[in-house]
Amino acid sequence: MTTIPRFHLAVPVDDLDAARHFYGDLMGCAQGRSSDTWIDWNLHGHQFVTHLAPGRSAQVHNPVDGHDVPVPHFGLILTIPEFHKLADRFREAGTAFVIEPYLRFEGLPGEQWTMFLLDPAGNAMEFKAFADDSQVFAV
Repeated sequence: MTTIPRFHLAVPVDDLDAARHFYGDLMGCAQGRSSDTWIDWNLHGHQFVTHLAPGRSAQVHNPVDGHDVPVPHFGLILTIPEFHKLADRFREAGTAFVIEPYLRFEGLPGEQWTMFLLDPAGNAMEFKAFADDSQVFAV
């Protein structure tokens, strides 16, 4: 058991088979319970659910560091080796990045690697890795 509370997040997808490939095969998440309209995933110990929802609204973007950051978005804070391993898997699979992996705040508090991409249903995801994990909330 972890001392950090686990989150539960459900997101809409328009194709459960594409979600199964992306989250199961590409990201390596273990599949849990499922039905004809949803799939539970183990996202690094968090309960993540993809729900079949063919209709959805357009996404909003906010400017951050000269990039158009998609909102809403979700993701994980990984170790630096995990971050680069996942980025390599995405590249090898031909995944198009919304924002390519890059280093933010280099040499400053909160130095971090970050990347943004969309899952097959258009859900925006950000993955991060901090040089010093104690700096996650640095100002």
